[in-house]
Amino acid sequence: MNDHTPRTPVQRAVEVHQPTPYPPAVPVSAPLVPVQPDAVPTVASIVLPDGRVVTGYAVEPARREPVAAKPAVSRAAVNVALGGVGFLAVCGGLLLLTSFIAALTAFITQLIILAAVIFGGWIAVQILGTHGHQGGTTVNIRRAVFKRSHFHG
Repeated sequence: MNDHTPRTPVQRAVEVHQPTPYPPAVPVSAPLVPVQPDAVPTVASIVLPDGRVVTGYAVEPARREPVAAKPAVSRAAVNVALGGVGFLAVCGGLLLLTSFIAALTAFITQLIILAAVIFGGWIAVQILGTHGHQGGTTVNIRRAVFKRSHFHG
């Protein structure tokens, strides 16, 4: 072995083994789900140059999740727009409410003024009216004779 010829690595074939799946140990009440043959990954055995055998599953590169298509308008913009529409509806309702309150206040004020005018007129008629007796003593003077500051009736 002391010859100076370079050693060439020994090339051996790669062997691929398909494992036999065993059904899982589950309770009798649980239904058995059949294992699809596509779901079992391929096991590869590689023989290294020094004679060791390495066996393992083939690793596939990680796949990126497909990016969902963005909507034309963002959700935040839609929410802001809907909030604005709701705010405008509330403002319109508040404007109508304030108009209604102002009209109701004017109506009540007119009713109070009308009642004061009617009641005041009734009181004026009662005070200034000339119908019937006013109360007190009625004195009928017919022939009065005044003698020496005495009244004889």
